[in-house]
Amino acid sequence: MDFRRISQLLSAKDLRSGLLGLAVVVGGLGWALFTIWAHNSGNPQLAGIAAGVSLVFVLLILIFVVPPLARNASAEASQLNLPFEFTVGGALILGLMVVVGFAAWNTGNNLLFLVLSFLAASVVVAFFAGNACLKKLDVKMRFPESIFAGEPTPIIVSLHNRKWLFPTLSVVTEVRGRDRERSALLDEVRQIIPEKWAEKLTRPPIVKHTLDYFVFVPRRGDVENKAEHVFDRRGRLTIRDFELSTRFPFGFFRHRRRLSAQAAEIFVFPKIVSLDEELDEFPLEVGKLVANKRGTGQDLLALRDYQPMDDMRRVDWKATARARRLIVREFSAEDDKRVTVVLDTRLPKPLKPKSLRQRLEDERKGAELSAEDVRFETGVSRTASLLSFFTEEQAEIRLVIDGESTEYGIGREHLHECLRRLATAQSSFVEKFENKRFEETLAEIADERDKSHTFVVTTVGPSGFSPETNQLVNLFNF
Repeated sequence: MDFRRISQLLSAKDLRSGLLGLAVVVGGLGWALFTIWAHNSGNPQLAGIAAGVSLVFVLLILIFVVPPLARNASAEASQLNLPFEFTVGGALILGLMVVVGFAAWNTGNNLLFLVLSFLAASVVVAFFAGNACLKKLDVKMRFPESIFAGEPTPIIVSLHNRKWLFPTLSVVTEVRGRDRERSALLDEVRQIIPEKWAEKLTRPPIVKHTLDYFVFVPRRGDVENKAEHVFDRRGRLTIRDFELSTRFPFGFFRHRRRLSAQAAEIFVFPKIVSLDEELDEFPLEVGKLVANKRGTGQDLLALRDYQPMDDMRRVDWKATARARRLIVREFSAEDDKRVTVVLDTRLPKPLKPKSLRQRLEDERKGAELSAEDVRFETGVSRTASLLSFFTEEQAEIRLVIDGESTEYGIGREHLHECLRRLATAQSSFVEKFENKRFEETLAEIADERDKSHTFVVTTVGPSGFSPETNQLVNLFNF
């Protein structure tokens, strides 16, 4: 364990809060012990003063120590499979029961005892009715093959009630999962603390997506709803299970039940934007040049004698009449329309980089994207848009990320394969751009092409590349 580097996991606020909490707790215990000593020594005046000071420390503990612990406990509880939790209404009704119960015990008033029994009965009914509402339920979900960030996605959710006697009322369905298998910061944390602790500290949180709200599901029946959900960010969601919850009937409890789901992954593709105006600046003659070879183009290459297995639709009847034998037309081929799109994941290191602790908190809480993250998302979106544009143009496309390339392919299926890679692409920060090795990779890609185009989506401007590279590739800056 490197104690010099472990400070990266602690902030000044953490140290200040920890020292303050320790001082308050130790001070409270110390004054409580002093109160006991003063009382046993026969000094009631000193014991009263010490007791008052210890009460002040108790208030400080309630203000500075209990709320952070409660927030952490609530965050941990949300990851656990707890069958129910108290709502605000449930906490209020319990507080009211305590007040009414104390007043009834203190006064002996029968009316107060009746009110207390009514409150207790409503809590008991709410608990058992809500628990029974979630029993014998099955959930099914269907989602489309392609999901794009920022666009409404239709999701079909079906809830089946297997109960013979009672319907199901007021149920919220959610899907739970993880958006990544491991944290992107795990390797950095491993260098500071032992691996076991590092994996626990960087464990990706379970994320929830609300699917739909079912008001009423009849007994032995099912209800199917079509809901629209918008995924704000690209990525991959590994589905773990479904969560059903209800506050029926009085809202005192939020009952929860989790149902296992078949292993499935949802890929949220990057947002597709229009690039027509920017592509107009490039001379895209690929696929429009006539090659001096036979093919299925539109330009006539030659006439020849008919051979068995030739298509009769290619017979030139005028030439056949003149030659008095069957003559067929041969057409020239058009060059293959091939496009390579390269995503440069390098970003300039920010002037004020966040600490490791801040990045861990942002990753855990899903904080808003930083300026650098927004810039990278723009580059990923442009890369996806280029691939989509040339797919519509019936071109063969391939994607290169960090030197790893896909095979050339055509059609929607190959496009989706490329978009899945983009959905999980991560940026890398560098202090200085070293383009020599990157340009060598681009030169190798350019050597493989045959009258095709290479597009490079990068943060480096044309001045950052050599003139030879600028002639070989088309740069898209973000």
